[in-house]
Amino acid sequence: MHNLLAGSVRHLNSMAIDSHCSKLIEISTLAELAELTIPDEPFYILGEGSNTLFVESNTPTLLKPKLKGIEVTEQQDKFVLNIGAGENWHELVEYTVTHGMPGLENLALIPGSVGAAPVQNIGAYGVELADFCHSVTWFDFATKQLQTLSAAECLFGYRESVFKHALKGKGIIASITLALPKNWQPVLSYAGLNTLPENVDAKTIMVKVIDIRNSKLPNPIELPNNGSFFKNPIVDTKHFEQLQQDYPDMPFYTQPNNQVKLAAGWLIEKVGLKGYRVGDAGVHEKQALVLVNFGQASGEDIAQLALLVIAKVFAKFAVQLEPEVRLIGKGGECSLTDSIS
Repeated sequence: MHNLLAGSVRHLNSMAIDSHCSKLIEISTLAELAELTIPDEPFYILGEGSNTLFVESNTPTLLKPKLKGIEVTEQQDKFVLNIGAGENWHELVEYTVTHGMPGLENLALIPGSVGAAPVQNIGAYGVELADFCHSVTWFDFATKQLQTLSAAECLFGYRESVFKHALKGKGIIASITLALPKNWQPVLSYAGLNTLPENVDAKTIMVKVIDIRNSKLPNPIELPNNGSFFKNPIVDTKHFEQLQQDYPDMPFYTQPNNQVKLAAGWLIEKVGLKGYRVGDAGVHEKQALVLVNFGQASGEDIAQLALLVIAKVFAKFAVQLEPEVRLIGKGGECSLTDSIS
């Protein structure tokens, strides 16, 4: 276990926010996890920082799991993988596809660590982590023991899980177990993939997803960003039908229980904010769902811009956008409104 005086966290978050951390604790093994003393002060569990926005000049204590390893068990009808929380998600996708274990290809190039994947129930192009998650093993701070939660116990929803609510701050994810069926069927329903042939292989899909994401999303190394800043909003069918009368070209995705998912990027573009910039905080010129840091924007600058986006979209469509990104102040996780001093 490494207890570091971290200084600036600019290199630890993909938005390149220059907040200051006084204590960073890296955990590389299960033994170190068992020895961990839970800080009395506020803390935050940090993966690769791709879905984190530091909104104050100081951060809480940061706990950074770096547990590695991929174990594969082949069964008659599926491959079962146990993956350490510190592994990189995209590298895991590449590993599974190149080793003949398809299923995760639609989730290629999603930034972040494996341990963060179940927290957000990451998803893209018609596929979610929940589709393949068998279980999640996490270290319970109260009992100092590893516990395994089934996929059902994780309470997965759209960018939601039990780890964002009932178990928030009560433990650290150590590993996840995925089950990839051998009876694989490609998911080609989304634009960009629906032109591929039905007999396409997983590697071709993965390459296509990578190409699409690279064409739409800026590389955070070149232009700092958190990827999709907002969730795609879900509205009831009646509200959608009213909107569709005025905007017949509005993209949508039918959901269960008489609900419809809308495209947040399209809504933001329609209110005229695509390419909008104030200081060094901006809305990306190619993908309005992405907020960017042109150099020296603070976390509060980005949060102020996010609030403007939310207000404009609500005023025009009566649709409430919510951040997908987690906002972190010195007291821990906070809301957008709380982040503004």
